[in-house]
Amino acid sequence: MPPEAPLFGVPPPLSDLGWDSGFAEAFAPHADGCVPGRVARTDRGGVLTVETAGGSLRAHLAARFRRVADPLELPTVGDWVAVRRGAGGDGDTVEAVLPRRTAFVRHAPSDTGTVAQALAANVDVVMVVASLEVELNLRRLDRYLTLAWQSGATPVVVLSKTDACDDVAAAAARIESAAIGVEVLPVSAVTREGVDTLGAYASAGRTVVLLGPSGVGKSTLANALLGGDRLATNAVRADGKGRHTTTHRELLSLPGGGVLIDTPGIRGLLLWDGEDGLGEAFADIEALAAGCRFADCRHAGEPGCAVAAAVADGSLPADRLDSYETLQRELAHLARKQDARLAQAERRKWKAVHKSLRDHPKLRARGER
Repeated sequence: MPPEAPLFGVPPPLSDLGWDSGFAEAFAPHADGCVPGRVARTDRGGVLTVETAGGSLRAHLAARFRRVADPLELPTVGDWVAVRRGAGGDGDTVEAVLPRRTAFVRHAPSDTGTVAQALAANVDVVMVVASLEVELNLRRLDRYLTLAWQSGATPVVVLSKTDACDDVAAAAARIESAAIGVEVLPVSAVTREGVDTLGAYASAGRTVVLLGPSGVGKSTLANALLGGDRLATNAVRADGKGRHTTTHRELLSLPGGGVLIDTPGIRGLLLWDGEDGLGEAFADIEALAAGCRFADCRHAGEPGCAVAAAVADGSLPADRLDSYETLQRELAHLARKQDARLAQAERRKWKAVHKSLRDHPKLRARGER
């Protein structure tokens, strides 16, 4: 397959893309016949755009990837991979995915069972973008932050379109009250307020990802960081809903080093294995819960409930507790589905074992006598 036109122009050194001694050590077993690269884009048919020291190339997944049962084993944008270069006109092949340090994972939106989808890998900073042009949705922000914490990366809330807001300070204060332990950065791509601060998070070798629903200005912010109009942008619709401008996830090189992962707007963001992330996102509630009289307090009228007391005196907003409990229920429901799926898989396995034993020639011969 001919090489793809480079996404980065002149190939940057791998260190600017996040390569370090840890990834080099993980790659060592594949060094014979392979080169390291970072996945910049995934397309249908198992075709990947991979950035290597020699530039961009297009590679197919090795045949073994067709047999993996867990979708999380498939490479995604941001993964470091081992690529075997084709010879004599043969195509390049991704042979292995190096262990991830972080991964932003959600429940696959089209799946009714228990299938996970990795949106981005090896991310250092998750920038959750919320627009000040429309009313802030704190409950949606809770969900994004839960998954951001769960990924292992550092979350940051970016309040975009400050030029469209009359009281930025009040909006930022409202977000800070809900985003415990998370820095809130007001930014305007029009006036460039806060853009330099945003860029400081993406120094050489670091990776940031922009996440948020359509219309919050992710592509516009990405262009501000990239120093040019490299990504298409559209105005928000008259009803306040965003238009999908970005149609795929893509790794982009930043002028000061480091990389940016731009993502399409995410409407359905279902949790996946988010217990740790939930605890980080709602650290205030979990700290209160530690003071409840009963260790298994459900905060539903039990005596000595510190959480209910905080709601009663106004120090904990009732809708924040509602959001916490909603996400807890979602995770509990997912866990039950996972247990059911594992049990079903175990039953299928033993059924196949018993069938193979019954069909064994020696056992059949015994039965015939």
